[in-house]
Amino acid sequence: MFGENEKNVSKLKDFWVEFFADRRDGGHRSSAEEFISMEAKEKLFHLDGGKTLLDFGCGAGELLVYYAPEYEHLVGVDFSASMLDEASKKVRDRKYGNISLIQADDKTVWEKLDCSFDRITAAGVVQYLTSQEIDSFIFNASNYLNKGGKIVLFDILDPRLYPLWKIGLFSQNAGFLNILRKVGFEFKVMLSASLNNHPKDILGFSHNPNAIKKIAEKYNFEATFVKSMYYEYKYHAIMSRTSEVQEF
Repeated sequence: MFGENEKNVSKLKDFWVEFFADRRDGGHRSSAEEFISMEAKEKLFHLDGGKTLLDFGCGAGELLVYYAPEYEHLVGVDFSASMLDEASKKVRDRKYGNISLIQADDKTVWEKLDCSFDRITAAGVVQYLTSQEIDSFIFNASNYLNKGGKIVLFDILDPRLYPLWKIGLFSQNAGFLNILRKVGFEFKVMLSASLNNHPKDILGFSHNPNAIKKIAEKYNFEATFVKSMYYEYKYHAIMSRTSEVQEF
C-alpha cells in the first residue's frame, strides 16, 4: 500500500514538472504590476528585515525584483528554465546587480549554495511538496540560516478553507445555484483527472498548520501562522529559532 502511494506521488510530481516546464508566469491572482507590488509589500512585512535572502521557487521573479531593493544579496531558485529566463529578463531590465539565479529543485538546491542567509522564503511552493519533503526542506534550510534568521513559507493551501473557496463560497456572487454548479464542476474535474491519471487538483497539496508546526518544532523553530491578505484560502508560516544552541 505504501509503495503504491509513493508511485502515485511520483506521478503527480512528473505531471507538475511537465506542467511548469514551459511556464513563464508565477500564477499570481493578477499579473498587474499594482497587484504584484501590493503582494510583495505584504510579504516584505512578514520577512521583516535581514540583509540576505534565498527565494526558493522564485518562478518568473515577480516578487524577487520587489524584494531586491530591501536586501544586499538575493538568490532566486527555480527548477523551470523558462521561469528563470523570465526572471533573468526582469533582473536585467531593472538593473539589479544583487540577484543571483540558480536552477534547482528542493533536493538539489542545497549543494549549489555557497553561503547562508538571513531569510529563506518560498511562496506558493509548499503545495507541491509532501509533508516529508517539507520536513526535509526545513531541515536543510536550517543549515543555511544565519543566527537570528527566519524561514518564511508563504501561501500554503489551508485545508479548512480551500474546499470552501473552490465551490465559490467566498465569491461575491455566492448563492445556492452557483455553489451547486461549482460542486458539479469540481466533481467533473476530479473524475476526469482520475480517468486521465492526472492530479485531482492542479494547485497541489493542502497542509494543516498543526502539521507544519510539528515539523517546525522538530527542528527547534517556533512557528507563527498568518492568514494571507490576497488569497483568502491560504496562510503563511513564519518560523524563528527558539534557541540558537541546537545544531543538526
